[in-house]
Amino acid sequence: MSYREVHVVEVKEVVRLWSRGESLRSISRRTGLDRKTVSRYVKAAQQGGCKVGEEAGHAAIGEVIGRVRAQGPGVRGSSWAVCAEHRELLAGWLEKQVPLSKVQELLSRHTGVVVPYRTLHRYASRELGFGGRRVTVRVADGKPGEELQLDFGAMGWIHEGGRRRRVWGLVLTAVVSRHMFVWLTYRQSVADVVAGCEAAWAFFGGVFRVLIPDNLKAIVTTADRDTPRLNAAFVEYAQARGFVVDPARVRHPQDKGRVERTVHYVQTSLFAGETFSTVAEAQAAAEHWCRVTAGERTHGTTRQRPAEHFARDEQPLLLPAPEEPYEVAPWSEVRVQRDHHVVVAKALYSVPTEYIGERVQVRNGRDLVRIYHHGQLIKVHPRVGSGQRSTDPADYPPRIRELACRDQQALLAQARDAGTAIGVFAERLLAAPQPWTRLRHVYRLLGLVRRYAVAAVEQACARALEADVVDITRVARMVEQAVEQSPMPARPQPGEVASRQLRFLRQASEYRLARGGDHE
Repeated sequence: MSYREVHVVEVKEVVRLWSRGESLRSISRRTGLDRKTVSRYVKAAQQGGCKVGEEAGHAAIGEVIGRVRAQGPGVRGSSWAVCAEHRELLAGWLEKQVPLSKVQELLSRHTGVVVPYRTLHRYASRELGFGGRRVTVRVADGKPGEELQLDFGAMGWIHEGGRRRRVWGLVLTAVVSRHMFVWLTYRQSVADVVAGCEAAWAFFGGVFRVLIPDNLKAIVTTADRDTPRLNAAFVEYAQARGFVVDPARVRHPQDKGRVERTVHYVQTSLFAGETFSTVAEAQAAAEHWCRVTAGERTHGTTRQRPAEHFARDEQPLLLPAPEEPYEVAPWSEVRVQRDHHVVVAKALYSVPTEYIGERVQVRNGRDLVRIYHHGQLIKVHPRVGSGQRSTDPADYPPRIRELACRDQQALLAQARDAGTAIGVFAERLLAAPQPWTRLRHVYRLLGLVRRYAVAAVEQACARALEADVVDITRVARMVEQAVEQSPMPARPQPGEVASRQLRFLRQASEYRLARGGDHE
């Protein structure tokens, strides 16, 4: 038999009819209560001092209800008492996410008492908050025109360009007025979020001061409860438009509850059952829906029309709407490779040698690519297309950049500076139909200049030109033979060494012989 709780008005009626002298059968017939129930309340009234012919007050009625309830089904049994006695133990197991069936086994092993699963579940639910919704509170809305909550939601599918593509809706909801804007997109990149925000500022006629998103990667790169790390590109956008980003905590959708409830409304009211051929068509329908259907309805909480509420209380307090479009410049963190280049958007950009192996931050703008290291700008390149390369020869080490960049003029200039015959020989080397195949020969010629005496290399080049032999291997052999055949400088005689003034020679008095004592 199910238990029905008797209302306080019914108890008061039972006591009132009994005080008038009516029988239990009559009271049961009038109130619709069981005769045994009426008997329990009448007996409790007699025990509480109520008398026939006297009207019972509110305190007396409360005492009657307390007496009956203390004896009714609400009284806890011994199993409940066991759970209450080991409350902290149960709370510890549940906090460690131990299944309740396992908790029942552990409790039985610990106490020796088998608590019924239903009793354990009822105790854990009512006393420890297990398996049910947590108690919550309503958060204040804040100041008008201050906060705008943002969230993505899957809207549906569109067949466009021969492809079936999923459409996402970026929903932006004003916290105070609940006025909303929906931006439809195929992706959730930084550019899509910025485009949605730009369209929202035009729709609202101004910029909100605080944006509250969830932890989507386009805005938050590293989620954290207290200090989340924001996407640098979106931070730049927030700085340009003058608003602050305050992300919700991870797995705490209640931090942006205004837009959470709105996403489902958009899915069911705007997109469900509709067929759109293009995303542009869907966007036009979404803006009309935001202004008319959602904007002119009576909101269930505020009991006002969101569009009118927003125009009256929030729109005048917004920051001015932007007049010029914003350029999205993505940021990325990459490592400088051994070839002096970094890869950004499938393009290569050179970096000086000292940064090889270091991680650098790259701002990929529309026209320029800026590379930073520890906050310092180290390189600026013009932006190139995918698969292309922007290389600054100055980033390469000396003596390598000319060969790597195939700079014939630079190599010829170094050869001419070394000597006349060396310069002419280098020009003859590069006079081939494919001069870039001879660059390494000129590079070897300059290596001979650095390794041996310039006069020896100049003489060898002159003799090779006289014989019309343009061969770097022959010139190298001639220089080596000339060095081998040159006489070595004569060794100085013993008397000459004594007569020379040596730079680091000390006086004899500065030395001491330590044999059996100090003696000069």
